[in-house]
Amino acid sequence: MTHTKYKTVWNLDSLFKGGSTSPELHNHMKQTEDRISDLEETMREVTLESDQLVDVLDRLRDIKMSISQARSYAICLLSENPKDQGAQFYRGETTVLQSKYDSITSILKKKLAHTEESEWKSLLASEELKEYRFILQEWREEADRQPSQEVSDLMADGYHAWGQFYQSYMSSIKVQVKGQDFSVGQAINLRSHHDASVRKESHEALVEKWTEHEGQFAQILNHLAGFRLNMYKSVGIEDVLHVPLAQNRMKEETLNAMFSVMERYKEPFAQYLNVKAEMNADAKMKSYHFWSPMNHHHQGIEYGEAAALIEEQFRTFGPEMGLFVEKAFREGWVEAEDRPGKSAVPICAGFPLTGESRVFLTFPGTFKGVLTLVHELGHAFHNHAMKSVNGMNKSYPMSLAETASTFAEMIVLESAMEKAETDEEKLFLLDEKLKRSVMNFMNLHARFIFEKNFHEERKKGFVPAARLNELMGAAMEEGYAGSLDEIPVHSWVWTPHFYKTESPFYNFPYTFGYLLSLNLFARAKETGKQFEDHYMDLLRDSGSMSAEELVMKHLGEDITEEDFWEKGMRLCVEDSEKFVRLSASR
Repeated sequence: MTHTKYKTVWNLDSLFKGGSTSPELHNHMKQTEDRISDLEETMREVTLESDQLVDVLDRLRDIKMSISQARSYAICLLSENPKDQGAQFYRGETTVLQSKYDSITSILKKKLAHTEESEWKSLLASEELKEYRFILQEWREEADRQPSQEVSDLMADGYHAWGQFYQSYMSSIKVQVKGQDFSVGQAINLRSHHDASVRKESHEALVEKWTEHEGQFAQILNHLAGFRLNMYKSVGIEDVLHVPLAQNRMKEETLNAMFSVMERYKEPFAQYLNVKAEMNADAKMKSYHFWSPMNHHHQGIEYGEAAALIEEQFRTFGPEMGLFVEKAFREGWVEAEDRPGKSAVPICAGFPLTGESRVFLTFPGTFKGVLTLVHELGHAFHNHAMKSVNGMNKSYPMSLAETASTFAEMIVLESAMEKAETDEEKLFLLDEKLKRSVMNFMNLHARFIFEKNFHEERKKGFVPAARLNELMGAAMEEGYAGSLDEIPVHSWVWTPHFYKTESPFYNFPYTFGYLLSLNLFARAKETGKQFEDHYMDLLRDSGSMSAEELVMKHLGEDITEEDFWEKGMRLCVEDSEKFVRLSASR
């Protein structure tokens, strides 16, 4: 059955007409720059009287949303064509504007930090500042770790430029498999191909490319980490986890509790990997077979069929989510076409001024591709839920962003599990679920170990590519509890999260989001369709509370305690046990 209403190419013209040569985009950037210049003048004489502070915060809110609108547009243009020089220019310009915005907020943070306690309490009690209380408290606490103006001025052409260069460089690489040229994104998608020889050849072709370019990528990664460490040093930060934890509004006790539970439960997932390896007549799971489907009869799915399935399942969860995804497909919010030259990284870009999102991926025609699409639509639904929220409270941490995306995956996976009739179908779906558990409890743990150890060595000097491979190999061995064969030691090259300048240690937020979403989904199953309203409330609060406060308010749970994380983990262990039993019965 064909589904012609689902287009694989998105609509960006409703945002700014004309792409990177758009006069609308040019005018938008000029207006944003003028607003920043006006506010810079105001900041010279501003006091912390409540009425003046409200004016500054309102203007900062508008500037923030304007920068985000333009940055998201440039990111979308670069995703579909990384060589678009106009888009590269505007991406750079939004980085410059963001640096100026950050400089203004840095001045304000320092003013807040030096406010007398009695005056501070009076400001927080002001009804005019009610919507800004959380961000003001957060900014006051952040004041001591703000880099100097000189360091901030260097970030656009130094720190962030290296991150952008990584994306451009990665997109220029071509990989040949079976005599055909593929982009990196397309080659990586071949990991889930039903033909084992294709998986192996794509793996070997990618390893050859990584080996060829590892020296250049080592330079990029070292420069990023070096800048970051020196920036931390300039404000007295020694612990590399200090900033990532603060960005995720999470206590160290919460991270430790989550990791403690995760480390105790490696064995059930190692057992799953061993059983699956046996199915391929291997002693251990070869890394390039990890994403292989259990049964290729479930593998092929057209984009229109996938979109229709997602609409159906989102409507089953709740009316708001159903209407949202219908609008996203109808109005061209998704770019899914499988063609060379695209970025390798799936994204969701939010446009706060128009209350829209755009989702980007290369849809490979597999069930894994369906879940990638659902994942990004989960992010987009989070943005949708935040439409009515004050612009200064729309910025939620990555840990909660990954909660929304993973929750969306749960909706589709659990629905499919309920409808599965044969053991073959159940095994296929359990495999898809367990792949996600392995990624969150083993792969992401390995990434965390690597990133932590790499930063410690980088403090002493440059870390060459050969040593980076050793660090990654050791981290993978520990993260996977020795259950992985032909370890991808170049994961540090092709994992884009290591190169995200805005979000260091973008690994544990995924695991946090995964386990929290499991707890949320268990509640949803108990509550029924009315849970959607509770879920929307949680998402709306996600930009104005700490992780601990949010979960306590909406679930009544203390996430600094291991008991909370045990609940989600036990559900995943049950999946592994079911998989092993069903495999044995076959």
